Amino acid sequence: MLDRFQAYINRYNPIAEGEKVVLALSGGIDSMVLADLLLKSKVDFVVAHCNFHLRGEESDGDERFVCDFAERNGIQCFVKHFDTEKYAAGQGISIEMAARDLRYAWFEELRQQLGYDKIAVAHHADDQAETFFINLLRGAGLNGLKGMRPQNGAIIRPLLWASREEIHQYAVENQILWRDDHTNAENLYLRNKIRNQLMPVFDELQPEARQGLYKSLAHLFSENELYRELVKEKLTKIVKSDGVVQSIQKAKAPEPVEGPMLSFQLLFEWLRQYGFNTDQCHFIFEALENGVGNKYYSPTHQLVIGRNELQLSEIKSVVDEEIQIGAGEECIKKPLPLRFSTIEKTADFVIDKSSNVAMLDADKIRFPLVLRHWRHGDRFHPLGMKGSKLLSNFFVDHRFTESQKESVWILTTFENEILWVVGHRIDDRFKVTNSTKNVFVCTIAV
Repeated sequence: MLDRFQAYINRYNPIAEGEKVVLALSGGIDSMVLADLLLKSKVDFVVAHCNFHLRGEESDGDERFVCDFAERNGIQCFVKHFDTEKYAAGQGISIEMAARDLRYAWFEELRQQLGYDKIAVAHHADDQAETFFINLLRGAGLNGLKGMRPQNGAIIRPLLWASREEIHQYAVENQILWRDDHTNAENLYLRNKIRNQLMPVFDELQPEARQGLYKSLAHLFSENELYRELVKEKLTKIVKSDGVVQSIQKAKAPEPVEGPMLSFQLLFEWLRQYGFNTDQCHFIFEALENGVGNKYYSPTHQLVIGRNELQLSEIKSVVDEEIQIGAGEECIKKPLPLRFSTIEKTADFVIDKSSNVAMLDADKIRFPLVLRHWRHGDRFHPLGMKGSKLLSNFFVDHRFTESQKESVWILTTFENEILWVVGHRIDDRFKVTNSTKNVFVCTIAV
């Protein structure tokens, strides 16, 4: 296996000579085998371990195990602790997605801090197969079905060629110690269900079923690369740009034809680069003929359906004024007559529920605050709702007109957490509760 690993490194060059690597080391069998292979290949690396505090003492045991391994081998070890459940709840996402976001963000931060070149993770061929089925169930296209890339920016996956069985055999033969995660045997997550329930049935279909799947995935990867080149070539021919606005003609010229010239796939491939999702692209495609004047937004761009063409432009910030509010100020007269104060929550306290008043837990707020217009991509937790919501979707739900969206004011913390969509809804995270001691009162003077 060491020979195959080194042959893979030499062939695909994920780790060039002299490059330094941050190894994501969980303590599980896959990452411990990768650590052994890197050591034997004399790669210069440090280890990075995430303690997500999701399995109590087991999580702490994994941390000690990784640190002991690093110390025995003279390798520098970095550990990061996360309150994963709090982060997941705050972002309105699953624990699994939260852990993924947290670890990759930290790995990249650490890589840049150290001045290292690559981040090595221990995904292998069976992970690739499981990812295929996950994306298949989610309705992914060719780009999703092709699986993970051997290298994606600074992230490298030097074990994608190896099966779980090969990794286990290598670990046993080389007396490599590892930590088992008992949650891998539980079927709480889709990936575990695929691993523990679907793949054993798949193996029973015919001999070497997995090997056939691995080959298919390799073909999909190569075909996707060709597809990407062809799409790029096609879009280069039909997308026009004046440096500010990009456009695509809706109908073929000069021949009159029925319907739009664009296939859905071409439209999707054009717009996905600018943050538009699949559902949005379906809506846009269906509106091509009858939706003249319709506007659609991604976090960074605006698309307008014109009479003869689609026009795409970058969204410029709609903030024309941004007022910072200090804790000691009592009134903002420009641009909005806004008064605020802090009061003690007494036994006879009653929340004012009028639209001109926002009452918030003062001890959860850090000054200075910011009063500004909304920005595309703004997200908050509307009062009474679990999880977060895009502010643009809140506007749609409450039938805001374009002029209302552009004129509404947003009160935020300096860290850009929304406290109040002024005159409409506060953020649930800052609401007054039974444990609140001091109340921050914001009032629109009418």
